[in-house]
Amino acid sequence: MLPSIFPEGPTGLVPAILALADGTVFRGVSIGADGFTVAEIVFNTAMTGYQEILTDPSYSGQIVTLTYPHIGNTGVNAEDVESSQIHAAGLVVRDCPARVSNFRATQSLPDYLKSQGIVAIADVDTRKLTRILRERGAQGACILVGDDVARAVELARGFGGMEGQDLALKVTTPKTGAWMQGTWQLGRGFRRQEVADYHVVAYDYGIKTNILRLLADRGCRITLVPATTPVADILAQNPDGVFLSNGPGDPAACQYAVDTCRAVLERGIPLFGICLGQQVLGLTLGGRTVKMKTGHHGANHPVQDLASGRVFITSQNHGFTVDGDSLPANARVTHVSLFDGTLQGFELTDKPVFCFQGHPEASPGPHDILVLFDKFIDLMAQHKAQSSK
Repeated sequence: MLPSIFPEGPTGLVPAILALADGTVFRGVSIGADGFTVAEIVFNTAMTGYQEILTDPSYSGQIVTLTYPHIGNTGVNAEDVESSQIHAAGLVVRDCPARVSNFRATQSLPDYLKSQGIVAIADVDTRKLTRILRERGAQGACILVGDDVARAVELARGFGGMEGQDLALKVTTPKTGAWMQGTWQLGRGFRRQEVADYHVVAYDYGIKTNILRLLADRGCRITLVPATTPVADILAQNPDGVFLSNGPGDPAACQYAVDTCRAVLERGIPLFGICLGQQVLGLTLGGRTVKMKTGHHGANHPVQDLASGRVFITSQNHGFTVDGDSLPANARVTHVSLFDGTLQGFELTDKPVFCFQGHPEASPGPHDILVLFDKFIDLMAQHKAQSSK
């Protein structure tokens, strides 16, 4: 038993089971809500930011295994969230401390999980689990509170997979709204937007709020719209730029997003896509998306800018990728992963359009790739200058 979880012994703790579709079973203890959860299981290699990970809508439909062994020691606060709720389907950790130590903490991680009905398990050998997922690939899994191993395995094997799942509709905003909040600063809280030089319409496929904050910091007046908003509605607002957000699920199932992207491209409006936004752009151009074996999930992924040769350490969270060889001649690859060579970014040579597969907004995490937001601002400035002539 781990002393930080059980400083006074395991008495009173509820057993839990993690079962994989391949029949592998791990026993541990529940640190979340009662019941069970069934989803695809993935691993994330970030050492910090568990609250950001849990509230990232891109994790909808996935159980997250955190490879860093000590999770929960800084507790939970109301500011380090990327959406209004936890979107991960479940959580697997090695060691969840019983005591919280951070001046901003308002709640423990187990209490937070229970308050939002999220099933979670601790005391799992996450090193062994990660090796299994790395070698055999992401697969269906079940976390079940209790000791019914046979039922847990049966539920895990019943998971239908992520292919064909349109989860963006599950997590998108229900209505159009304005966003005016900037990034967080110690001792001050969130900045209030004071300058609005550009109007950006952001399509919400599961957007992380720090994307919106970084755009607001750079003088963007943001209109956040639901995933299926008709293009005619956004064109009527005469935006300076369009943003396609991150999001969960299979991009090939989001035909409405492809139709939107095609209409924006036809009008030559500056466009920036992140994560699912990149995949949607790739599909719009006639490219192909493929399901990855394990996906990229973490805050320590090296990505190279092909033009400069510079290497960025980036945050990642995606299970699908665009096949770079399937893109047309006017799509120039700008970034590739140094882990596996997969496509990380491309731009169009004949339109003010570009995208990135990773998460430049992620925090905590490296900040050097924030230059992509500045690039979007530059494209909008150039487009406005040309339009005014």
